[in-house]
Amino acid sequence: RNALLKRIRDNGNMRVISNGGATIQRQLAYAENTTFQYYSGYETLNVSASDTLTSSNWEWKQAAVNVTISGFEKAVNGGSQQIIDLVEARTKVAMMTMANNISTGLYSNGTGSGGKQIGGLQLILADDPTSGTVGGIDGGTYSFWQNVTFDASTDGGTAATSTNIVSYMNSLYNSVCLNGDQPDLIIADSNYFGLYQAAVQAVQRITNSSTSGVGIGFPTLDYQGIPVILDNNVPTNHMYFINTKNLYFDVHADRNFTPGEMMRPVNQDAFVMPILFMGNLTCDNRRNHGVLKA
Repeated sequence: RNALLKRIRDNGNMRVISNGGATIQRQLAYAENTTFQYYSGYETLNVSASDTLTSSNWEWKQAAVNVTISGFEKAVNGGSQQIIDLVEARTKVAMMTMANNISTGLYSNGTGSGGKQIGGLQLILADDPTSGTVGGIDGGTYSFWQNVTFDASTDGGTAATSTNIVSYMNSLYNSVCLNGDQPDLIIADSNYFGLYQAAVQAVQRITNSSTSGVGIGFPTLDYQGIPVILDNNVPTNHMYFINTKNLYFDVHADRNFTPGEMMRPVNQDAFVMPILFMGNLTCDNRRNHGVLKA
C-alpha cells in the first residue's frame, strides 16, 4: 500500500540482485554522444570514443525484525498445528512491521538510525541538490546530478496557497520536463495536497485511484494527466514530482524480506526467527525529478 513503491514495481524497476557486490551500482546517462554528425558521400565519420556513461554507487542498507516464541508458549501450544498457527500469526505482524518501516524509509534522507536507514526521496529529490553526495556523486560538483527545486517563498515570492499552488506546480513541471520525459507521479503532504485539492475542486480534476495506475486506497487527484497522491510520510509542505522510470528499488536476493532459520539462543528459553532485508532506493537520473517546497 505504498504508491511510490507500487509504481516503481509496475514499471519493472524492482530489481532483485543475486551477485551482490560491495555496493549497488547503477549506470547513468549523463551526457550526449559527441560523435553525431551530418555527412555526405565518403566523408570520414567520427568514431572517437564518447564517454557518456558513468555509474553511481549506493550503499547496501540492512534491516531485520524478529519473530520470537518463548519456551513456555511452545509448551502450552503443544500441537504442531498450534505452533504453526502461532508462528504464522507473528510472522504476518513482523512482515507488516518490516514493510511499514521500509515504506517510511522511502521518504527519508537516509540519516535515520545513525545513517543505516535506506535513502529516500529527501535524499534523491533533495531540498538543496547542490549539497552532499548522493549515490557516490557530489551534486555540488556535477550539475547533471541535481534534481530541480521550486521554493514557494524564494522562487514564487510568497508561501503556497490554493490561489497560487497551480502556478507553482506549472513552473516546476515545465522545468522537469526534458526531451519528452515528464513526471508520472506526484506525491504531496496533507498541506500541499489540501491546497491543490481546494484549487481544483471546482473543476473536479479527480481521478479514480484504481485507474490511475497507483492502485485502490490512495486519495488521488489529477494534474496534467499525472496522479497526485496524498501520503502523510511526505515532509510538511513538500510535493514531489517523480519520474519513476528513473527510480529503482534494489533488493538482495538473499535478504528480500526473507525469513531466516528458527534458532534457539544459548542463554534463553526461546526461539527466534529473523526476517531480513538488504537493499536501497537508487536512481539513474536526478535531473528528471523535482520538489516543490516551502
